[in-house]
Amino acid sequence: MATVAATSASEPETEPRGGPKAEEEEDEVKAAKTRRKVLSRAVATATYKTMGPAWNRQEEGVSDSDGEEYAEASSAESSPGEYEWEYDEEEEKNQLEIERLEEQLSINIYDYNCHVDLIRLLRLEGELTKVRMARQKMSEIFPLTEELWLEWLHDEISMAMDGLDREHVYELFEKAVKDYICPNIWLEYGQYSVGGIGQKGGLEKVRSVFERALSSVGLHMTKGLAIWEAYREFESAIVEAARLEKIHSLFRRQLAIPLYDMEATFAEYEEWSDNPVPESVIQNYSKALKQLEKYKPYEDALLQAEAPRLAEYQAYIDFEMKTGDPARIQLIFERALVENCLVPDLWIRYSQYLDRQLKVKDLVLSVHSRAVRNCPWTVALWSRYLMAMERHGVDHGEISVTFEKALNAGFIQATDYVEIWQAYLDYLRRRVDFGQDSSKELEELRSAFTRALEYLQQEVEERFNESGDPSCVIMQNWARIEARLCNNMQKARELWDNIMTKGNAKYANMWLEYYNLERAHGDTQHCRKALHRAVQCTSDYPEHVCEVLLTMERTEGTLEDWDTAVQKTETRLARVKEQRMKAAEKEAALVQQEEEKAEQRKRARAEKKALKKKKKPRGADRPREEEDEQEWGDDDGEQPAKRRRLENSVALAGAAPGTEEDTGLAEKHAAVDVETPSKQKEKAAALKRDMPKVPHDSSKDSITVFVSNLPYSMGEPEVKLRPLFEACGEVAEIRPIFSNRGDFRGYCYVEFKDEKSALQALELDRKSVEGRPMFVSPCVDKSKNPDFKVFRYSTALEKHKLFISGLPFSCTKEELEDICKAHGTVKDLRLVTNRAGKPKGLAYVEYENESQASQAVMKMDGMTIKENVIKVAISNPPQRKVPEKPESRKTAGSPMVPRQMYGARGKGRTQLSLLPRALQRPTSASGQAENGPAPHPAGATSTACEAPKMSNADFAKLLLRK
Repeated sequence: MATVAATSASEPETEPRGGPKAEEEEDEVKAAKTRRKVLSRAVATATYKTMGPAWNRQEEGVSDSDGEEYAEASSAESSPGEYEWEYDEEEEKNQLEIERLEEQLSINIYDYNCHVDLIRLLRLEGELTKVRMARQKMSEIFPLTEELWLEWLHDEISMAMDGLDREHVYELFEKAVKDYICPNIWLEYGQYSVGGIGQKGGLEKVRSVFERALSSVGLHMTKGLAIWEAYREFESAIVEAARLEKIHSLFRRQLAIPLYDMEATFAEYEEWSDNPVPESVIQNYSKALKQLEKYKPYEDALLQAEAPRLAEYQAYIDFEMKTGDPARIQLIFERALVENCLVPDLWIRYSQYLDRQLKVKDLVLSVHSRAVRNCPWTVALWSRYLMAMERHGVDHGEISVTFEKALNAGFIQATDYVEIWQAYLDYLRRRVDFGQDSSKELEELRSAFTRALEYLQQEVEERFNESGDPSCVIMQNWARIEARLCNNMQKARELWDNIMTKGNAKYANMWLEYYNLERAHGDTQHCRKALHRAVQCTSDYPEHVCEVLLTMERTEGTLEDWDTAVQKTETRLARVKEQRMKAAEKEAALVQQEEEKAEQRKRARAEKKALKKKKKPRGADRPREEEDEQEWGDDDGEQPAKRRRLENSVALAGAAPGTEEDTGLAEKHAAVDVETPSKQKEKAAALKRDMPKVPHDSSKDSITVFVSNLPYSMGEPEVKLRPLFEACGEVAEIRPIFSNRGDFRGYCYVEFKDEKSALQALELDRKSVEGRPMFVSPCVDKSKNPDFKVFRYSTALEKHKLFISGLPFSCTKEELEDICKAHGTVKDLRLVTNRAGKPKGLAYVEYENESQASQAVMKMDGMTIKENVIKVAISNPPQRKVPEKPESRKTAGSPMVPRQMYGARGKGRTQLSLLPRALQRPTSASGQAENGPAPHPAGATSTACEAPKMSNADFAKLLLRK
């Protein structure tokens, strides 16, 4: 309003002084309107960026004349057409962005960032009515932060003209203080209420606000002091004798609470009071000081840590829970939630404490409501909210509305919808009086069960490709209710028939559950019928079902029933045995095929090796280690062999320079043949002795990092890597590792001056160096720490992180980040590559919170990128299987061992026996392998194969006998 008045006052000065023509007057009027709009928006924007609506023009050194000079200067510098063009272009751009944001919110009303951006643009454009509507809509869905509330309140306060507007601002303050505990908002509330002290009941209103503020944040050790001082200043301003006692009371109350700067408050009280401080006040003050010393370590930890300080708050909460003061426990929970409002576990712990300890209806329901508004994707919070509403006797209509909101919250997993439906159906079941044959509540329960099954089959299955309830838990509960509480076995049997047709007929536990229900509420005939069907259909534990059938016939059936049961069970078990034998034979055949393929590959390698030896001249054979490594090397040839052959074409010692011209081919071959294998070995040993050793001091592991997966072709690794690691700190030494021939082996040690630099260097892990991802890991002796893992990424469920598969190999990190940014704030994005740095078509995207991640899953799953259809899911890697030891896999009766037990490359080639031949004993298994298989009992075989344990002395005696 002040801005409009200022621009209106400057209107006469912007008009021309002479008598221009009609067209010029129209242009000037149009230009004046444009300048007023530009000036208004410029002042409003500057005000908002600096001090908000509370900005004081005189304090900032800006007067109305300055605004007029600014308008005149702007008019002199630019023509009306330029102003009009600039304003129209910017306004059109903002309007298009506003329309886009409104359309986005119509599709997804839970997009937090869209709400914030829309409010900002509407405020910038001066759309007062639309800004109010947008803020109101956002506050109904999300709790607003302290900054958003203060901005809204300042805008409304600056425009409040009469008593009705003041009441509207009071209502906004009441909403604001309910979202989070905000001392600044309470302080603004108290100061604003002081402005209405002249109205009817104004004094009582001010005191009521301050008293509520003290109840809410008066115990805040670092920010509560401002509320106490503001309250005292207000009371001191009222010139009444009765107010002195009120100020005394405030001082005494404040000094009994542990707060920062208590000493200054006590000194102020001593100076203000005419009489000595009472002894009771001094005692309370001393007690509060002692309490302050206990709280200080936790408060100091919060001051030193960086937001969101969850661990520090958790420790503080544990301390307060042991102390047991409900007011302080509530305060520390509220303080923690201000910075950790998106942590569901913190909300669950807070609400659980209130449900079990305080049990105050308004407080409990308020916290539950705030919890689901902050974390709407967490089904546990919605379930607890429904139970709390039922526990405190909330109206059925309000509970139903809350349940409908939960269904629209956008859960991440299909099972979450099953859980919320179960919570609501349990509530409806508890409302039914089953003593009546029929009631409105019972019909509502049955219709809710029907709707739940349809919802899971249609809505949930369409979104997640699964219903989330494969065991039909909801249908089972419905069948039990019909059988046990409604005595309607016919309906229960129909429900169990539906359960079995949904793929559950092969499970024995499902049939036994139905059988137990029939035993309790049905008859023997239907029990027998259910077990006969179970015998024919069960595939996981048919023996157990057959045993239950025979037990029932033994106790209740006739001889004919017994004979029928025995015949059916024997037939079924025989068929099951036959099927299992076929499956075992098939598995054995697959293992044998795998072994045959391995043998074929082995023969092919041997033939290939023999062919290579025939083609090469004598003395030029390469060591066996190189051939092995080439066979197991990468197909793309990026990684060369670790050891290269020795150069053995050396001229004879003492030969004359011109000998080669006179000698023939035979002499050349003779020169080559002179170097026998023994000489080649001597040469290799000499080279190995000459190669400098790379010592490693294990005492410096804390300041050393291990760098691997570097290109073998890298020349001068120390020179190339030093600038990269010096960015992390001062590098003491870089020790690259070379082979016996002097070739770089692709890894090195980097030693720093201090431990901090080494920790910072770990952040260079996976950085691309000459086209390959460089691996940087701590320097740890694995012989002393065998369980040490270098993998730095989480392998558990992360609801704020997405796993994307099916990406085209040409997709870059920047392209994928642009796509993901449309659905929320991307904190980190990682493209998965192999050791050579080539993409695998996989990526991990980390969002700011779980809500954004769930929205991104819904929007991006099935999206097409460069003709590739991608799959997007919440990151939940499967559990890594710990490889079993070979000894645990061996059994006495297993005739053959699959190739997989030796690892990814199969059985090693060098299987050396470290036992002397004199001590080797032929086992019965080896003898039977030569002369044909012969069956032996498992126990005897294992006994024969086990060699008695021998000591070192026994080995020595045996060797001496030889």
